[in-house]
Amino acid sequence: MGIVEQRLAELGITLPTPSEPKFSYLHCNQTGNLVFVSGQDCRIDGTLMYEGKLGRELSIEQGQAAARQAAINCLAVLKQYLGDLDRVVKIVKLLGFVNSAPGFADQPYVMNGASDLFAQVFGEAGKHARSAIGTSELPFHTPVEIELIVEVRGETADAQGEG
Repeated sequence: MGIVEQRLAELGITLPTPSEPKFSYLHCNQTGNLVFVSGQDCRIDGTLMYEGKLGRELSIEQGQAAARQAAINCLAVLKQYLGDLDRVVKIVKLLGFVNSAPGFADQPYVMNGASDLFAQVFGEAGKHARSAIGTSELPFHTPVEIELIVEVRGETADAQGEG
C-alpha cells in the first residue's frame, strides 16, 4: 500500500471502482506529465448522494459533502488510470461547477469540500489553482461536478485513458 492510499485509509476513505463512461468521452486524457480528469459528480454506488440546487434544496454543508464525494470519485478515476496514486506529483487545477439557485453566490465555500480533501490527502501537493463556477443546471440534477488537472510522474501505458 502506497503513502497516498495509507492516508486515504487513515481518513476512512475507500475508493470506489469507477464505472465505464456512458457517453462519448474518456475518464482521463494525458498529455506529457499532465492528466486531465473528466467531470465527476457525487455518486456513491451509481446513485447521486444529493440532487438539486445549492441555495434551494441543498445547504452549503450538503454541497461541501457532495464536492468531497466528487473529489473521491476523481481520485478513484486517477487510481484506476495510474495504478498508483503515489505517482501524483501535484493537483494542479480544480474546476468546480455548482448547480446554483438564483442569487446563490457561495460556490467557493461549496468547493472547499473538495479542496480541503485534496490538501488532507496530498499535503502541499494537494493545494491547487481553482475556479468555482455557479451554473443554472448540471447533468442529472447533480449539485456539483469537478474536473481536475494533475501532474504525474512516469509514463502511463495508454495515454488515452485506459491506463
